[in-house]
Amino acid sequence: MTSSAPGTKAVTPHTFAAGPDAVRTAQGPGPGPGGGRGSASANARKVAAAACRWLALLVALPAAGCSVLRAVPAEWPVLAVQLVSFTPWLMVPAAVALVLAFLGGQRWLQIVAAALLLCQVFWLFSLDAPRPVAEAAAGANAGADGAGMVELKVMSVNAEFGQADAARIVQLVKDHGIGLLAVQEHSGALEQRLTAAGLDTILPHRISDPTDDGAGSAVYSTYALEQVGLIPDTPFRMPTVRLTLGQGGPVSVLEVTNVHALPPVDDGVEQWRSDLAAVGRLADRPGNRLLLGDFNATYDHSEFRDLLTAGQGLVDVGTASGSRLLPTWPMEGPPLPGIAIDHVVTSPQVGSSGYQVHSVPGTDHAAVLAMLALPLALPAA
Repeated sequence: MTSSAPGTKAVTPHTFAAGPDAVRTAQGPGPGPGGGRGSASANARKVAAAACRWLALLVALPAAGCSVLRAVPAEWPVLAVQLVSFTPWLMVPAAVALVLAFLGGQRWLQIVAAALLLCQVFWLFSLDAPRPVAEAAAGANAGADGAGMVELKVMSVNAEFGQADAARIVQLVKDHGIGLLAVQEHSGALEQRLTAAGLDTILPHRISDPTDDGAGSAVYSTYALEQVGLIPDTPFRMPTVRLTLGQGGPVSVLEVTNVHALPPVDDGVEQWRSDLAAVGRLADRPGNRLLLGDFNATYDHSEFRDLLTAGQGLVDVGTASGSRLLPTWPMEGPPLPGIAIDHVVTSPQVGSSGYQVHSVPGTDHAAVLAMLALPLALPAA
């Protein structure tokens, strides 16, 4: 019983049963418009994450397959050899796969994609690439008498059946003070155009063997040239010439090989391997050596790396300077990703710097340039 004050009406407490609306209010909105949006949003996120995981796999698997070709130094068939050429571009799909893996939220996929990207970084920056002797050290130890160094600017260009712009080649020689020029796929018509453009007045010494089928070659120099010989059993002519820098005192003798390996296409892959192996055998010979031209191989090919480790060892100037992202082919023609198949390669005692790549109209190859520092020694009595 509830008492009340006099003159007031007694109020009896009421107990209300919780109806459906009250339950819905307490528990939150039901499967109406607001709840549907939340559920749909969660489902969309799950679908998007799953799609990212599948896309990461689709992007990563081809890149991983090409990475296996790069990592295993086997005699791969021609298609695999060609795919290995484009290894620097694997950075792109590897990076995309890593982003997609993180968006997909799958830990094991993230780890795999990260490892794949690290492989590309290692190969791209070539921590295992041979380096030349530092110029200061080379100068201090040049010859038995420490006679110092002499510099020589060199340039190479594949003229694509002699169609390269002669005026552009001569302009590059002038602008960069080139003292030695090697031309592959040299033709008689190109030789005439180079002479008309004034090359003979800048580089008066020449040993040339022009042809119209892409096998021709030429070496131009400010120094007198002496023919040494040809690399045997190669479809393209690869001559070696000798020049002597300096007179009346310390000199530097340099043997130069104008390289043009057969491209690894169709059934020519075995000849391509044979050409690179023959070029590598030049490293067995003593003295200062320069191999420059169209190797039709990148640093990612095991055949090219074997060439660099042959004999006393050789140095790819472009790779050693960190310039692997400077493509030399194709500058014209099919829209392919650019790769570096033209190289300046030296014996390790030859210093190098100032590596550059320049386009030349009329040819699908770029010209490659570098400054060399050659050790001087007093001539033998």
